[in-house]
Amino acid sequence: MFSITVKGMFKGLALAAVCVSAALAASSSGPAPGFQLSGRDGKKIDLAQFKGQVVMINFWGSYCGPCRTEMPLLEDIYKKYKPMGFTLVAVNVEADSSAAEKWLGKLAKPVTFPVALDTESKVSKLYNVDSMPSTVIVDRKGNVRFRHRGYKAGDEDLYLTQIRTMLKE
Repeated sequence: MFSITVKGMFKGLALAAVCVSAALAASSSGPAPGFQLSGRDGKKIDLAQFKGQVVMINFWGSYCGPCRTEMPLLEDIYKKYKPMGFTLVAVNVEADSSAAEKWLGKLAKPVTFPVALDTESKVSKLYNVDSMPSTVIVDRKGNVRFRHRGYKAGDEDLYLTQIRTMLKE
């Protein structure tokens, strides 16, 4: 027989949470799959146009609560680091982008980064997106360096650490 204390149980849960967080923000390697999608304005957004920059690709849906929470924080990151060679492409995954347009139009602080529309989920499949939001960070050489699944308060600190590191490379 064994005895589990409440303190021991919390330590175990804390360790498990750290392991899960690390797995969800896993490092990756290899070239980022190229893509072209229409933007909100109808113009093409091509990942290749950002070569030489650190690129955050954020897959999101207007129906997703964590996506809604994260969006204004992503705008702040974009504005601060854009002059240093950083860009962000938000890829909306909804088949009908009208809900996304409506939600974006209601934001108190409009987003200024490119928003691409993946209405056929082609790019989402290319990047194996299986949760919302999902974020992929690509280095200046075009390689996928980090993948994040989901969002919880404080994740933006990890994004910032990863972005700053890559901007210095």
